[in-house]
Amino acid sequence: MSLTKYQEPPLFEQHGAAERRFLQLISALPKVSVQGYDKHRNVIYWNKSSEDMYGYSKDEALGQKLEDLIIPNFMRDEVVKFHQRWIEFDEAIPSNELVLKKKDGQPIHVFSSHVMLKQGSDSPEMYCVDIDLSEQHEIRLELERMASTDLLTDLPNRRVLEQTLISIIEDVTHSNSGFALFFIDLDMFKEINDTLGHTWGDELLKAVAKRLVSCIDSANGMLARFGGDEFVYVANNITDEIQCEEIAKKLTDCFKKSFELSTESVHITSSIGISIFPRDGDGIDDLLKHADAAMYQAKAEGRNRYHFFTKTLSQRLRQQRSIAARLRESLKKDEFELLFQPQIDVKTGKFTSCEALLRWRPLDEESAVPPNIFIPIAERSELIADIGRWVLEKTCQQSKKWKQKGIGVRIDINVSGKELEKSSFFERLTACRSHYGLSPEDIGLELTENVLIKSDNAILENLRAQRDLGVEISIDDFGTGYSSLSYLKQFPVSHLKIDRSFLKGAPENAYDSALMEAIVNVGHKLDLKIVVEGVETQSQSDYCKSLNVEFVQGFLYSRPISAEAIEALLEKQ
Repeated sequence: MSLTKYQEPPLFEQHGAAERRFLQLISALPKVSVQGYDKHRNVIYWNKSSEDMYGYSKDEALGQKLEDLIIPNFMRDEVVKFHQRWIEFDEAIPSNELVLKKKDGQPIHVFSSHVMLKQGSDSPEMYCVDIDLSEQHEIRLELERMASTDLLTDLPNRRVLEQTLISIIEDVTHSNSGFALFFIDLDMFKEINDTLGHTWGDELLKAVAKRLVSCIDSANGMLARFGGDEFVYVANNITDEIQCEEIAKKLTDCFKKSFELSTESVHITSSIGISIFPRDGDGIDDLLKHADAAMYQAKAEGRNRYHFFTKTLSQRLRQQRSIAARLRESLKKDEFELLFQPQIDVKTGKFTSCEALLRWRPLDEESAVPPNIFIPIAERSELIADIGRWVLEKTCQQSKKWKQKGIGVRIDINVSGKELEKSSFFERLTACRSHYGLSPEDIGLELTENVLIKSDNAILENLRAQRDLGVEISIDDFGTGYSSLSYLKQFPVSHLKIDRSFLKGAPENAYDSALMEAIVNVGHKLDLKIVVEGVETQSQSDYCKSLNVEFVQGFLYSRPISAEAIEALLEKQ
């Protein structure tokens, strides 16, 4: 058979004027492949875009069968069937997105539509109009990757982790098997990030992810980045703690060697919490929450270790949930009280400021717990913001009452990191002062050094703005957290409160005394006023005077007392 019958001019002449205009139009479209086929699916038309998209020249394509050129093997029979049904029964082939085949065997994504000319004659012709979707497909793949992948580490993200866990739980429930979840948190990452900078912190996270991937069995599990410096490894086909310990040791050993980051060599450890399905929970939330609780237990025991979720932890979580529920009810019923502990001016023996201390006073007194228990629970359950609002409001109310009585005593309130993270805290502080007619000097802020270290630039800038207004800002319990004196110059603070543990043996113990003197001297060099907490004996008070500290606070002078008792104490001065 001569190929001249397939050349365009004779072909065009075989059609009417409308069909010729259609063929001329589609022949000129860029990135739109148009192929024509006779009733036996032999190629009778092949435009320039078809050559570009599929790799066959017109001479190579003409006379060849559709299914032998661009149709993948698994689609051949279906394509033939669809074509025959169109010719025989007038059932048009629906338009659709397809993955076809190039000359070199590579797949190509197209949107394919079909037109039948000379329908009902002895020589019907089918024309395929294929639009190249390669770019759109790449964009779609990239969007899917962005939606499912942590862009920093290239690991699956939290969304994929949760979807995978749903699937795994369904599978193992039917097969009566199990799996384990390992919650991996980097130890002291925040401090390293702040020391080296966020760029190096990101490089460290990428290096950690890469090393963890090399340590795990990816064929029987999945590693995902949960967020921040947290990773989760899901290990399939795990039913007992012995198998988990082997994996946990491998994960821990991943951190034995330091991470080389260009010019920096960084050593970091991890704390790992482990929960097992179905023993420790039959849902995603429980498994993650329990592994997270076990991880925090590992940190509490000294970091650089792993810990299983246990019945003891389970009981503790139940107790915490119960306390959180009671706290929530007490907030509605206003079942809290503020006590005040004076801060004594060492030179004059008088006090001009005090610390507001929260106490829980529920109607059922037996259900109450001390602040060192309920405050951390409130922070974990997000109740701390509501409690903080209550404290700020009551403190401002009390300050106004005292000012109306001519009592000029500054009240310091403790502020948690969770409160500072809320952008509304500083607006609320300003609004509350204004509402009660207070000046910035009337309400001071106390923050732990760990809270300050974890604060971002926006929080620090807001604190600087408050400090510029005259707000006294104290670092509370100094020495119990990260304890880096170099951090002090970065924070907008006015007072340094030294934790009671440093004072306890200082008057008699040379080592403790040296530490106290060093902290006091550095604080004074940075123009900070020193407050020593936990003064309980006269010898401790005399020792503080010898160091020229400005203020002391402790049971020697007063326990936390009511507002009325503060007024009575002031009358005696």
